[in-house]
Amino acid sequence: MERKIIHIDMDAFYASVEQEDNPSLKGKPVIVGGDPEKRGVVSAASYEARVYGVHSAMPTAQARKLCPQGIFLPVRMERYREVSDKIYKILSDFTPLVEPLSLDESFLDVTGSEKLFGPALEMAKEIKKRIFETTGLTASAGIAPNKFLAKIASDLGKPDGLVEIKPEKVQEFLRDLPISKLWGVGKSTEEILKEMGILRVGQLATYPVELIERKLGKFGLELLALARGEDDRLVTPQSEPKSISQEETFTPDLREREVMEKVLLDQSEQVGWELRKKMLKGYTVQLKVRYPDFSLVTRSVTLPSPTDQGIEIYQAAIKLLDKTEVQRKRARLLGVGISNLRHHDDPEQLSLFDSKRRKVAGSTAAVDQIWDKFGPKAIKRASLMGKK
Repeated sequence: MERKIIHIDMDAFYASVEQEDNPSLKGKPVIVGGDPEKRGVVSAASYEARVYGVHSAMPTAQARKLCPQGIFLPVRMERYREVSDKIYKILSDFTPLVEPLSLDESFLDVTGSEKLFGPALEMAKEIKKRIFETTGLTASAGIAPNKFLAKIASDLGKPDGLVEIKPEKVQEFLRDLPISKLWGVGKSTEEILKEMGILRVGQLATYPVELIERKLGKFGLELLALARGEDDRLVTPQSEPKSISQEETFTPDLREREVMEKVLLDQSEQVGWELRKKMLKGYTVQLKVRYPDFSLVTRSVTLPSPTDQGIEIYQAAIKLLDKTEVQRKRARLLGVGISNLRHHDDPEQLSLFDSKRRKVAGSTAAVDQIWDKFGPKAIKRASLMGKK
């Protein structure tokens, strides 16, 4: 049976959510990301901003130079997750085989769903329609026999696109595509291929295998398979997270220990909140520090029992901070995370004198109700009320 894969990709997702939530922003260049005055990066740019050359992963300072009239907004991750959850529910109505790649894009294997919902093309149309009716946002869809082709197809029709690649049209579709369209082909690989006279995907598809392998090794063989339209990767439904973390880059670099401790407390509280929302606990706390020379160090410790409490994560992180050189070198980036996760209802050995932890959990539950409704800035520990 020929596989039917749909790739759904939301159009300028973060920026589109901001425009939908605030209609006065529609038609204007909206740029979502870090502070342009600091070392922020662009997370998303509306199509009105992209006209000026603004794109994701670009420093926000550069984005401001390209588009000085741009409307710069901070990332509201909780809001984007809320909208993403609604989209994921729509996708799940068509197939249990949904593989989210991020908050704004997913693969669906609808091979076994056609008897229920009709051809893949009709499903993609209905998915796009439901997403728009539910969220007010547009999505682009690509339909193809495999994941690689479906992702390329969704990109070709943006925004609000719908492109289907029939199995018998795969080679024709790939023949004249620029070689840069292949997954994994960055600037350096593109230059190597161009030096070999390979400018189009069709040229790579017919290139001698031994020459490609000699030049690019195993990676070259993977590119050759893609150029021939071959991709046997399965759509893998969403799996449990392996870790949860928070990190931030600072300008200027952090010098004072007191400030670093406040940053870690804030991050630890948010990590704990994420754990509780997902009904998880973790054993291993990790600390990440990047020094001004861009060197990165990590430290970790495994707790005697799993936790979902920010204060316990923070206490472990502070001890790990003592094992770094931040006092001498300063910190350009600080981050804290937790791994070795388990479900809340998994059995664990409890202490007979665990009343203190139960009291902390009780007060935390009250804070969670506020955070769930108003976000993590609504209420904080008194020590965090000052400037970071």
